[in-house]
Amino acid sequence: LASCRELGADILIDYREQDFVEEIRRATDGAGADVILDIVGAKYLARNVDTLAVNGRLAIIGMQGGAKAELNLGTLLSKSAAVTATGLRSRSLAQKAAIIAAVREHVWPLIGSGRVRPIVYRTVPMRESGEAHRLMESSEHVGKILLTT
Repeated sequence: LASCRELGADILIDYREQDFVEEIRRATDGAGADVILDIVGAKYLARNVDTLAVNGRLAIIGMQGGAKAELNLGTLLSKSAAVTATGLRSRSLAQKAAIIAAVREHVWPLIGSGRVRPIVYRTVPMRESGEAHRLMESSEHVGKILLTT
């Protein structure tokens, strides 16, 4: 949480200790979240929809918590909310090339100016890749672990 605060987060929630649905409701005076970017998938689908504001959008980009879930469509309809999903693997080479071009045009300048920057936790020599894996599987880090030659 401290790292997230340092990176500029306004609302800090420890999902292991706090109910993120209730915390978002409290932080937004009951309005909910306008946009949720979800890497978990099925495990949080219903709770994410509960968290959405009216006209909110849930974008699913991963399935770490499973691929199949049940959803109360009444909740989705009552909020006029939208659920979308996207990934890169199933896209054609032309679609991937268009995404790369858009990133180059819109994101790269932000990285070049320093406005957006990668968070690098540690650089590890390739010969110590076992240590890099240990770090990655632990909760000891925030950011990327880079292997070097």
